[in-house]
Amino acid sequence: MSDAKNPFEAMMAQAQDMAKALNPALESFSPTGAFKEFEALWPTMPKDVMEMMFGNTVNKGGLDAKTRLLLTLAGLTMQGAQADSAVRQTVRHALAAGAKKQEIVETIGQMSVFAGIPAMTRALELAQEVMDAKGDNET
Repeated sequence: MSDAKNPFEAMMAQAQDMAKALNPALESFSPTGAFKEFEALWPTMPKDVMEMMFGNTVNKGGLDAKTRLLLTLAGLTMQGAQADSAVRQTVRHALAAGAKKQEIVETIGQMSVFAGIPAMTRALELAQEVMDAKGDNET
């Protein structure tokens, strides 16, 4: 057994061969691209629902949904912004909860001190995708 492939490469090659055998169209399937398409199908919760579940409806005087979502975005950035879908969904929900684009950018930017520039840059790229798709120029 002098196969030059490492075990992961061999597993991926086998999976690709199996996918091609089942459906030739799967040869060009990209899971990364598919996740972004699936994200567009996930609905954004209305602000009132977010307030009821995550805001101060239950916890009078507590954090509102917008603040909770900005904190979530900060936490995702601190983890290196590795969960693309989670970052994009959190930005979508924060905008729906009333966060301004500037607040989102500042939240992510603040995390550069703790998470580093690469994590901040990645989170900003993901957030920008959502904010560009939203289309309005509210800051």
